[in-house]
Amino acid sequence: MAITLALLEGTLLFAVVCSAIFLWVHPLLVDWIDLLSLLGQALGLSLCCIVAFYYNDLYDLRIVRTFGDFLARLLQAFGVAFIFMAGFYTLFPDTKLAGGPFISSVLIILVFLLPLRALSYAAMRSRRLEERVLILGSGPLVGSIVSELEAQPQFRSVVLGLVDDTTGSARVPAGCPHFGSLERLDEILSEARPDQVIVGMAERRGRLPLRSLLAARMSGIEVVDAVEVYERLTGKLAIESLSPSSLIFSREFRKSRVDLVVGRVVSLVASVVGLVAFAPLMALIAVVIRLDSRGPALFIQDRIGLRGKRFRLMKFRTMHPETVHVSEWVRDNTDRVTRVGYWLRKYRLDELPQFVNIFRGDMNLVGPRPHPVSNLELFRECIPYYALRSEVRPGVTGWAQVRYGYANNLDEEIEKMRYDLYYIKHLSALRDLRILVDTVKIVFFGLGSRAADAYRVEPAPRAGQAAVVPVVGGVAHAASPRLPQERV
Repeated sequence: MAITLALLEGTLLFAVVCSAIFLWVHPLLVDWIDLLSLLGQALGLSLCCIVAFYYNDLYDLRIVRTFGDFLARLLQAFGVAFIFMAGFYTLFPDTKLAGGPFISSVLIILVFLLPLRALSYAAMRSRRLEERVLILGSGPLVGSIVSELEAQPQFRSVVLGLVDDTTGSARVPAGCPHFGSLERLDEILSEARPDQVIVGMAERRGRLPLRSLLAARMSGIEVVDAVEVYERLTGKLAIESLSPSSLIFSREFRKSRVDLVVGRVVSLVASVVGLVAFAPLMALIAVVIRLDSRGPALFIQDRIGLRGKRFRLMKFRTMHPETVHVSEWVRDNTDRVTRVGYWLRKYRLDELPQFVNIFRGDMNLVGPRPHPVSNLELFRECIPYYALRSEVRPGVTGWAQVRYGYANNLDEEIEKMRYDLYYIKHLSALRDLRILVDTVKIVFFGLGSRAADAYRVEPAPRAGQAAVVPVVGGVAHAASPRLPQERV
């Protein structure tokens, strides 16, 4: 829905700007070169608006859920668009779009954009377009799916209720009707008339009503697995509900050679350009770090890379040397962050030395963040399918970073693994591009934390399990064991 909306609005904006140009300057269109030039300028201005809308989260329907939310952000988005347009005029001073064409374009955009977005929100809430969903099973995974469907109106799904033999209040989501046991499924399907049945039963052997589901499928009712629905809704995998066979036979885990080559070439070129372009800035940062606090300018740490190979990751030091043993989680080290380190972390400038790691081949621009070697045994023991993380080259930024942020305990590290595994499953050059665009939003516009918070509803459930608590030296600890100085 969000992509469709962006394409519609992008086409609308381009058509509006082209119309304004034609109405104001068409006598100047003496040949094809003039026409192509003006069309290019119209495309540039349209892109300024679309990029500004994107960086103000106008296409994230989990954040901008209502037309009122859209209006509240629209003015700010146009302010950013005007800044982009000023840059456009700076780059192309001979443009003919100033004055009348520009003002007309803005007014026409508002005239057409507001009704289009209002109709979009009305369509999302139209009862005629709602998809009626019936869920088989209960428990944490089902509860997460119900919460996600309620939080994302663009999917236009309404949960009719649950069908399951278990009626415990801890397993049935609050406010969700319980229709009865699986034995009554035929009767329930006839009465509820759902458009889709989501199978979310944790234990299916000997319990799955195959005959009823087959009959429902033949009658036109869509039958889908809860794990697939959770993945589509959240952009992460419910790793505790995955079976090894589902990973073995999944087509999506096949990595395209073209995507891998493109990712490596782009990363290599970016590292060379970055090292040359940012060399003066990195030299200045190194000097300021040494003047601000005692210790080296660089923090170097052993990390796990491609296929488990170790490498030395480089970062600018952002903390005072530790005096007592603490964990590596961010919340446990805030008092150690230096004055310079605070700003380096805020704008991710502490990551600049990793251009060297990219150039060496240790990392790519995009991929799962490499974990410290000291965490390896703990994570292998506590995180399902953790070894799959090493099947792709680690990155400076990644899907887990733009969707979740930093982890402050082992459960949050498991949550990030869900995003990492989703990235590995759906690895592509286009997804890498999206991650880089989102990273720019986080670094330069400060909007990343707000967007990430929208996705952090609750850590995905581990059916029937309590939170994983690492055991170190025979004692259970709520925090992680002793880890190196800087954050993961």
